[in-house]
Amino acid sequence: MAGVFFASYLIGLRDGLEAALVVTILLTVLARASRRDGRAALWWGVGLAMLVAGVLGAVLTYVATSLLGGVRLELFEAVTSLVAVAMVTWMIFWMRRSARTLKAELTGRLTEALGMGSGAIALLAFIAVIREGVEMVLLVFSAAQAAAQTIAPLLGMIAGALCAVLLGWLMNKAVARVNLGRLFTWTGVLLILVAAGIAKYAVHGFQVAGALPGAGNLAYDVSHTVEPASWYATLLAATVNLTPSATVLEILTWIGYAAVVLLAFFRPARPAKSPEQEQKMARSEAAA
Repeated sequence: MAGVFFASYLIGLRDGLEAALVVTILLTVLARASRRDGRAALWWGVGLAMLVAGVLGAVLTYVATSLLGGVRLELFEAVTSLVAVAMVTWMIFWMRRSARTLKAELTGRLTEALGMGSGAIALLAFIAVIREGVEMVLLVFSAAQAAAQTIAPLLGMIAGALCAVLLGWLMNKAVARVNLGRLFTWTGVLLILVAAGIAKYAVHGFQVAGALPGAGNLAYDVSHTVEPASWYATLLAATVNLTPSATVLEILTWIGYAAVVLLAFFRPARPAKSPEQEQKMARSEAAA
């Protein structure tokens, strides 16, 4: 249970911090523009995004527990796991690429929204937060299916999100100086390993449903020496989905995803081109 809680806590903290950072930037822009009247619309957008994410989580849980069973349930969980892996991969690299320009981009969008009224401010806040909320729900749902259906994933996600809200409030009040770059780097690495486990679980689901071959081709089986219910086996299974037994395709998926994404994640970012360089390249292309 502790392992599932930690994995969900990490997901809630990471996605919650990204959402808190976005909301903090928007609040700062409103304050500097002396438009405190826009705060109500902003919080309406944030609240609606949280409500939609919560409804999505409830629908996924209801479908998985009440409407589906057997092969259909395995396929449903496998597909949602793949969607979660795709979303977390995209979001990790989006945040890595946009970290330096995020504040300027949000400032420009909010400046435009201020001239369009409260509805535009609420919509901007909704769009900025809903991405994190949907990713959080999908990841926690997939992690819960990969481990065991208990209340621990929900509690972990809530605890992580609450910690993220607290850190966001402290950042907004300038009480805490958090090195977000370093924090997002390490939480990004841990999330990649969690996503690798979810990808492995997706392959497992497809194999059990008969959609992929190799269900009986085990890469290893140490269940006779490693107690599956032991604390360390439970921790590994709940966080990165390393189980006492696994098929060859499951392990290849886990190692392949983790290796490729980690290498891309730590690859040095290309330096941004200056306006003069971009103009020079444009002239060269036009001449060609």
